[in-house]
Amino acid sequence: MADKLNGLRVLVTRPAHQADTLYELLLQQGADPVRFPLLQITPVTSADSGFHLLKQQIIDLDLFQHIIFISPNAVELGYEWIDQYWPQLPLGVQWLAIGKQSAARLNNYGIDAYHSPLGYDSEALLNSPALQKIAGDKVLIMRGEGGRETLAEELRARGAEVSYAELYRRESPCYSAKEISDALLSKHLDAILISSGAGLKNLITLLSSTGKELSTDSLLNCHLIVPSDRIKQEAQGVGFNRITTASGPDDRSMIAALTQ
Repeated sequence: MADKLNGLRVLVTRPAHQADTLYELLLQQGADPVRFPLLQITPVTSADSGFHLLKQQIIDLDLFQHIIFISPNAVELGYEWIDQYWPQLPLGVQWLAIGKQSAARLNNYGIDAYHSPLGYDSEALLNSPALQKIAGDKVLIMRGEGGRETLAEELRARGAEVSYAELYRRESPCYSAKEISDALLSKHLDAILISSGAGLKNLITLLSSTGKELSTDSLLNCHLIVPSDRIKQEAQGVGFNRITTASGPDDRSMIAALTQ
């Protein structure tokens, strides 16, 4: 694989605190990675309007039958909260996660969490046996502010009472026109690694802020690596021509997709 990646200029768009391993793996395999985070994860603080609701939800964890973590960020920030108020985990809770990465992080914290082996999205978890008979149950979804409603809507349709514990905001980093140009426009990019739909939207917004339209430059011809068919469809909708769906959102799966 190293030969295939040699000299390849690859845009790494993971949030800054999650990009180091991917960046180093690309370097080791001969690529020329470029750091350009498209998401900034900002934890909820006491200055935010949702802080007191979030605190009460954590205090009341034992009132929920199912607790679902949407992402690794939700795991890290959610566990910080749980560790403050629950020196011992509440009994009778089924812990679930979207994707094996999130489940593995929970397991590292001593939380035995279920994840669907069928995929890395809400649909895969909804198709698993764990969430089929939940009428009357209370479900807490640990996530960032906003985001997809598919999981909550379907769980409510199955009779569950669903609440959101919103732990963080996904924000677009601030870049100068020069920083955007240096990363995206001044040198040819061979590939772009996109980890979420929000990141894809931010890429287009940042490019537009420089007065450039996506269709007027070579970015549409870059090899775009995405973690799901849903994001692939979004990318096709804005005109990307060469898109590969990785087998998962983890670093090694994203790198493997570069050679396809």
